[in-house]
Amino acid sequence: MYVTDQPAFLNAACLVKTALEPLALLDELKRIEAEMGRDFGMYRNGPRIMDLDILFYDEIDMQTDRLTIPHALLHERRFQLGPLCDIDSDLMHHRLGKTTGALFRHLTTHSDAPDDIVRVTPLRAVNASVDAGPSASESSILKALSPLSQKETVFMGILNCTPDSFSDGGDFATLDLAVEHAAALIKSGADILDIGGQSTRPGATQVGVEEEIRRVGPVIRRIRELGITAPISIDTFYAEVAAAALDAGADIVNDVTGGGFDPEMLPLVVRRQCPYVMMHMRGDPSTMTKMNDYGEYGGDVVRGTRFELAQRVRAALDQGVPRWNIILDPGIGFAKEGAQNFDEEGEEGFIDEDLATGLENYPVLVGSSRKRFIGHATGKTDAKDRVWGTAATVTAAIQGGASIVRIHDVAEMVDVARVSDHIYRKR
Repeated sequence: MYVTDQPAFLNAACLVKTALEPLALLDELKRIEAEMGRDFGMYRNGPRIMDLDILFYDEIDMQTDRLTIPHALLHERRFQLGPLCDIDSDLMHHRLGKTTGALFRHLTTHSDAPDDIVRVTPLRAVNASVDAGPSASESSILKALSPLSQKETVFMGILNCTPDSFSDGGDFATLDLAVEHAAALIKSGADILDIGGQSTRPGATQVGVEEEIRRVGPVIRRIRELGITAPISIDTFYAEVAAAALDAGADIVNDVTGGGFDPEMLPLVVRRQCPYVMMHMRGDPSTMTKMNDYGEYGGDVVRGTRFELAQRVRAALDQGVPRWNIILDPGIGFAKEGAQNFDEEGEEGFIDEDLATGLENYPVLVGSSRKRFIGHATGKTDAKDRVWGTAATVTAAIQGGASIVRIHDVAEMVDVARVSDHIYRKR
């Protein structure tokens, strides 16, 4: 029935609102397929450039010569059920009397269906600027960042174009120094460059949109002009800065406020269809150190972080951010003091919690590099002397299921992570 000798393909499920009735919706989907270049003369259930299916339509149960709802073959397709379960694993298939989660589990454990689907995350913006250089618009970089399938940790190298960052402020204040350091990070093993023009250290003051753009825009453009093709993340909580960085050649938005600071950030991420790192934080860098009371969660900082981050994820999903573009960051050092950060680092399975908006299956980024809580434990007052302490936190993060680590000392942490990968990741 199926053509099995075909290349790997991408599959996704989307929840949409429409005023079209089922058959009219089917006609619209066929129009889109044709516009995208699908050849309807080819055989069914084989390779095609695009295939849009209606899986469910409210609670309608219908069967015509053109359309069957729920989809007639849904129950035997892991590649449809898997993404659908990410949206709602409790969705009832009334004809079969089982939820989508139950159908998926049955295929996984009680059938001959191959276990051959892998959840992937794009690290490239879909709508990357065509003027952003040789890397930004040519292709999407897809990474398997699920704990069940990820084999190697992804490294995000830090490039601070600031005079006042806690660890390396002023080290890369000129264009030439910043670009030289970017190249060095890539050579050392960084997979992603994270570029910021606003310090987010505790107590930092905001420099404003224009100054941030002045600091980061030329750096991103020069990196692309030099042919460096690695994904670039812009570390900002301003939508205007994010937009300028994406135009210059960046791919990912790394927002320490999870969309809570600038109301235009989530709509921008939706329009630009870019990967989006959502971090947990309370307040802003100038106020966050006074907002570390998690009494409403029984003093459990991990539980509080989960619940509050889940609220931000719900806001992003409601605005239309695709879940496959979302990467979570528990926010080590942000509205968390001293031992609270060790609670975050030591919590295995950060995303495992029964929440109104589940956090399961989202990639997790951990940024603990050189931070103050490491200095408190080691007695190292100079942030640059906290390499070994950072190594311990990187190992703990990988053990807990982190997909990406954000680091200053890339060469050293690559070695640490590669050994940790062999110990903790399934191979």
